[in-house]
Amino acid sequence: MGTHITFKRPDGKETAGYLANAARGNAPGVVVVQEWWGLSENIKGLCDRFAVAGFDALAPDLYKGVVVPYHDTGAANAQMTSLDFMDATTQNVRGAAQYLARNGAKVGLTGFCLGGAVTIIGATKVPELAAGVVFYGIPPEQAAKPADVKIPLQAHFANKDDWCTPAAVDAFEKAMKDAGKSLELFRYDAEHAFVNEQRVAVHDRQAAELAWGRATEFFRKHLG
Repeated sequence: MGTHITFKRPDGKETAGYLANAARGNAPGVVVVQEWWGLSENIKGLCDRFAVAGFDALAPDLYKGVVVPYHDTGAANAQMTSLDFMDATTQNVRGAAQYLARNGAKVGLTGFCLGGAVTIIGATKVPELAAGVVFYGIPPEQAAKPADVKIPLQAHFANKDDWCTPAAVDAFEKAMKDAGKSLELFRYDAEHAFVNEQRVAVHDRQAAELAWGRATEFFRKHLG
């Protein structure tokens, strides 16, 4: 449904991504940030789904064409560890937001796993954004302090997550509340990456559909 495009980062460099456009011409935009596997078919499918829901969706390719097979967690971790998160957020993600905002549309940011962490960083660093939806990712506090979040956030976490543990989620929720920030937080009795329907071992359709409905409703409220 979508197409691979190139677009400019704020520093003028070209970068690539996957774009799916809504049927209407003046649609709001959503930047979709990949998991640690790369710009997978699952992420492209989510962009297509956002387009059907009425949003222009653009997923920047943070790994420059590399997509790690789902079984190879070592390679995925190596890719994520070597990623410059600040450059990815302030250049690739911000460039995608600027691309989607060029017709005056409001733009939101969402991401999964690695992309969830990037979404929180983006909420502190990317001025073009109007709202963010986080899926099971939290950055280190030195990368993004809850007190510096500038947009309303919605967040989805799994109770059986050994990366974004329930304790880490509790700490993030408390820090956001203490800072007086707007946060809707939902927990699911599911595994990390429960939205990824290509990963049968962890996918939870009921939780994924519930989270999807909440996310699209949140973006309609804040982006129009």
